[in-house]
Amino acid sequence: MTRPVCVLVGPPGAGKTTIGEGLADALGLPFRDTDSDISTAAGKPISEIFVDEGEEHFRALERAAVATALDSFDGVLALGGGAILAEQTRAALAGHTVVYLSVELTDAVRRVGLGGGRPLLAVNPRATLKYLLDQRRPLYEAVATTTVVTDGRTPEEVVGEILGIIGPDPR
Repeated sequence: MTRPVCVLVGPPGAGKTTIGEGLADALGLPFRDTDSDISTAAGKPISEIFVDEGEEHFRALERAAVATALDSFDGVLALGGGAILAEQTRAALAGHTVVYLSVELTDAVRRVGLGGGRPLLAVNPRATLKYLLDQRRPLYEAVATTTVVTDGRTPEEVVGEILGIIGPDPR
């Protein structure tokens, strides 16, 4: 069965894409981001999916994209920040190596800016981001096999810690 060597989860601003690309490079493996899969399949950015079809439609696309990637992709996989909201996604992550990239509000705000292209952060982004961090933290922790703190660290430092956990040849 084909499966990712590592699945990255975390809120907006945790560095899932940046860390995922760095980790994939270090391992000599491909990188995949389910948000990119959704945008490609829909033919438009996620922000437009939210506006045109609504969050519920986006979440259905997200559940399908995550399920497909978990069953068919053999590299480093990053999930969208809200993917873990779906019970079926949380269940599907069981048995996978899941790294929760933890970030606190100050670093998250600095990294994502205040809302550009992030539909859930369009109104009162700082308060919304704090709410998302608080609301989702228990879900990230529940699916994670390990947690890596990203605050105040370079991507290289975070990648190095993950490599120390999963090893240089995690297959």
